[in-house]
Amino acid sequence: MASMTEHAGTHLEINGRLLQLLVVVVEEGSITRAAERLGVTQSAVSHLLDKLRSLLDDPLFVKSGRGIVATDRAERLAREARILLEEMRRFARVENFDPAQLQTSFTIAANDLQRDLLLPRLFERLHAQAPGLSLRVINSGVPSVEMLRDEQCQLVISPRPPDAGDILQKRLFEGEYRVFFDATCREAPSTLDEYQSADHITVTYDPPRQLDIDRNLASRGIDRRFLVRVPGIAAIAPFLRGSRMLTTLPVLLANNMLHGFEHCPVPVPCTPMPMYMIWHLRYRHDPVHTWLRGELEAVVSEILGS
Repeated sequence: MASMTEHAGTHLEINGRLLQLLVVVVEEGSITRAAERLGVTQSAVSHLLDKLRSLLDDPLFVKSGRGIVATDRAERLAREARILLEEMRRFARVENFDPAQLQTSFTIAANDLQRDLLLPRLFERLHAQAPGLSLRVINSGVPSVEMLRDEQCQLVISPRPPDAGDILQKRLFEGEYRVFFDATCREAPSTLDEYQSADHITVTYDPPRQLDIDRNLASRGIDRRFLVRVPGIAAIAPFLRGSRMLTTLPVLLANNMLHGFEHCPVPVPCTPMPMYMIWHLRYRHDPVHTWLRGELEAVVSEILGS
């Protein structure tokens, strides 16, 4: 009976210091570097790590060369520990923050479509309220769970949310696809045959990945001849201008990167392109992150209403 009571109380002995230790050692893969980062001695890290191993009844780390490697369980626990630590910070923080007092930086992951369409307006709104805020934009590619778990960014904007229990998402909008062309060089394709027989430009991201619309049309047997493939949407306009080629992309691009080009309906029905904002569970109740998401939704409302 005593052992059952002892086991039931194990969780009460795991405090924030032990959670932080686990996260830092997993991230650093070294007792020495973890001690330097935490500002304590190596013996203190080793002592606390032995205590955590005992409480969890797991080795947590195994030696590998000059460093250590986390066990699968340690990796899983570290992900949960990051969430718990954030909840602890939230518990101790005053919830009614003043944006004007913020001195922080946000990192947002987006590809060129979302970047150019949304982020300049978003930064304008954020900076007007929080002059001490800075913004870093990184390429999202195909977003991975690790981008958010490891805090490479605080928010991802993408049509492809990763599937994981600790990742949250909200649909921002759906974008209709249109066929863009240079009206000084050609007319709009009026039939599916005209569309298929034309030369096309498309985007192929690196590592190689088709646009959803290209993959969808190909799966339906609609073959097109791509004369030009570029690494991002921003490179489409210079090739399209002055040519008879076509490109099939979201209509929202008509407001920025494809401004000045004519567009017409795709000659077959197409599923709209969804767009999501995606974030980690640790920020679910964070007031600053909640403010960030609300400002992004306000930007989307402005764009869709304009």
